[in-house]
Amino acid sequence: MKGATFCDRKGNGFRLGRRGLGSPVSLALTLAIGLASSLVTTGARADEPRSATEPRVMQEPGEVVNVIDAFDEGDPFDIAISLGFQYSSKSAKVQRETNIFGPGLTSGGFTSNLMNVAQFSEQTSRIIPRIDIGLYKDLAVYFRAPIILNNSRELTGLDGSDAVQSVVLQGAPGEQLFSLPFKSPDRSGLEYLAVGIDTSAFMNQARDRTKPTLLFGVEGRFSLGTPMHACNPGAPSGQVQCAHPSDINRNGQPNGNLEGTAVGERDAGVTRGTIGLEVHTLVSKRIKYLEPYGGFSALFEFQQEDSDYGLTDLEGSLVNRPPIRGTMTLGLMIIPWENREKFGRLTFDLRAQGTYTSEGRDYSEIFDAIGSSTASSLRQPQWSKYRRNPAYDENAPAGSRQPISIIDEGSQKTYVTGLTDVQQYASIRGQASVTWQASEYVKFNLGFGFTHDQKHGITGDQPCNPSFKDDIGQSGPCKSGNELNVGEFVSATGIPNPNYRPTINAVGRRFWVSDSNTFDVFASGVVMF
Repeated sequence: MKGATFCDRKGNGFRLGRRGLGSPVSLALTLAIGLASSLVTTGARADEPRSATEPRVMQEPGEVVNVIDAFDEGDPFDIAISLGFQYSSKSAKVQRETNIFGPGLTSGGFTSNLMNVAQFSEQTSRIIPRIDIGLYKDLAVYFRAPIILNNSRELTGLDGSDAVQSVVLQGAPGEQLFSLPFKSPDRSGLEYLAVGIDTSAFMNQARDRTKPTLLFGVEGRFSLGTPMHACNPGAPSGQVQCAHPSDINRNGQPNGNLEGTAVGERDAGVTRGTIGLEVHTLVSKRIKYLEPYGGFSALFEFQQEDSDYGLTDLEGSLVNRPPIRGTMTLGLMIIPWENREKFGRLTFDLRAQGTYTSEGRDYSEIFDAIGSSTASSLRQPQWSKYRRNPAYDENAPAGSRQPISIIDEGSQKTYVTGLTDVQQYASIRGQASVTWQASEYVKFNLGFGFTHDQKHGITGDQPCNPSFKDDIGQSGPCKSGNELNVGEFVSATGIPNPNYRPTINAVGRRFWVSDSNTFDVFASGVVMF
């Protein structure tokens, strides 16, 4: 027979030839050496370094803090490709302040926001492709591109409000702001492109079991498509559905606006017209089958000039920035089953989130309805500035004095775009999901969530900006005293807000949103290399 090779527990080989097997002395000696080597190896196993691919029992971090990496021993490169789907359905009540005297509406001259206007509903479905690429140990870059397959919005009657539209939707005397039911255009396209970087290199339980896992990341969001524009698919014949705000006749013709150039019809768009910066962090600590975690995130948005934010970004505007969103997260991952040798794992994730949204100019529930309104009080432009009246004479007798501040007809005209000043509000969200890692290379996720938004105003612009008090000539109506009265002291309290429209912004005419609830379901599949 040919010579045979034997290995000890460390894999060290030794070979016996034909003659060695035929000698009892040699065979006995060989077996003794092998036994001794085995005993030594067994005694030294506890002190050996752990292999890079050997499972770490009850030690790996959970899904929410998992960062793929590169240049690990035995694992030089990682990449994960995922495709997700999300469907969300939102409903809310749109209400309006009123000074109409009636049971439950008002009393004592105080306004109330209990007059029902419309039921708002919105459905959105999107797919979310994502790629994560490991750069170094516990450091990865990722790309995400949510694509909206369909977004639809609708305003319908609420408790009979569609039967009294002339009351609940009254603008200036004799006009109605918009009609019920109102359906927005269906929107679809690339929502934004996100580029981010995540790291858990500061602390990672998988590398040091005495410490928790700390995830920190930064993400940039870039709106690459057409910004959203207010549209009315049910516009009367002869009017364009998505008119430019300066097209006061809604017919796509010059109308003497934009230096006389033709306006035409715009695309409804799908992006927010902003560039976003998000920072997020999470910390977790696995304790056998449980892994509690918590953290926060903040989203800052900066408007792009080619969006309708650019039309309202004028001196005197009180609020023209998108809102800032901050979110606190508390959650618990439950890992009831794992197969370490085959990289199988089942994880349940339960979390609660609280979000604060600051005051900001935003796309509200009535964005399309207000922005495409044919009501004269909204579509007619107004000048953005005032100037000192050269005819003003403080020594003129009473009855012949001129106002000290008059409209500057050389200033820019301002138009209603549909973007409105949305007041601050808080949101509470609950979410549950399950993740099944089927093998070393594939895992799946399925979950659902529910979000409730606090009641808040959606047309909150103020008439004056108190930040500018230096020039009485630019104050317009924003001043104390009456300059027409001889001897009365007059001072500026600010300058007019060019985005203020009394029919939707004055106290007693403002719109509110209440009972805002969103239900969503989501699923994703991930392939890992």
